[in-house]
Amino acid sequence: MPSKPSGILAPERAAGHTALLIIDMISCWDFPDAEKLLPRAAAIAPRIAALKARCRKAGVPVIYANDNRGRWRSDFPALVEESLAQDSAGAGVTRALQPEPDDYFVLKPKQSAFFGTPLELLLRHLDARRLILTGVASDQCVLVTATEAGMRDLAVVVPRDCVASQSARRNEIVLRQLEDVQNLPTTPSARIRLVPRRRRA
Repeated sequence: MPSKPSGILAPERAAGHTALLIIDMISCWDFPDAEKLLPRAAAIAPRIAALKARCRKAGVPVIYANDNRGRWRSDFPALVEESLAQDSAGAGVTRALQPEPDDYFVLKPKQSAFFGTPLELLLRHLDARRLILTGVASDQCVLVTATEAGMRDLAVVVPRDCVASQSARRNEIVLRQLEDVQNLPTTPSARIRLVPRRRRA
C-alpha cells in the first residue's frame, strides 16, 4: 500500500523560531515609481545579502515575498530569470539576492505578504514566531506586512538599513512610525541577534 503524504510544507524548523522575509526585491521594476525605488533597493541589496548569509548559516529560513503583478499564473523561478535578463540595475539586485534552492517563496496579490498567500501556514510549519522584515517599499508592503504580523502575535524586527522607499524622507517617516507607534525595533542588521540551530548529539 502506498504511503500517505506527510503533509509537511517545510521539512525544517526555524532556528531561534526566526524567519527572514525579503519583500519585493526580485523584480523587473516595470511599475510606476520604479525609477525612484530601484536605486534605493540597489543600495540596500548588499546589506540584505549579508543578513541573508548570516541567517542561512544560523539555520534561519529565508522567505521571498513578491508581487504576482496581477498575473495569477505567475511563477517565481520564471520571475527570477526574467529579472536577471533585464539590462538594468534590477538584474544586479537579483544577482545579489538570488534565491537558493532551499529558500522559500510566496507570491502576493496585494501589499501584505499574508493576504491571499500561504505565509501564515508556512511560518506555522517552520515554527517561526519572529519575523525579520527587509525589502521595499518600507511605507507600503513592509509596513502592511509588519502590521499584519503583529495582528498574528508574531514578533517583528525591521532592520533600518535593509528597507527603503521612494525617498529617504518617506523611509525615515515610516521607521519612526514603526518605532513610536507600533513599538517595533529597527535594529541595524549587523546587530540583530540570531540563535544558531542546535546540532544533534
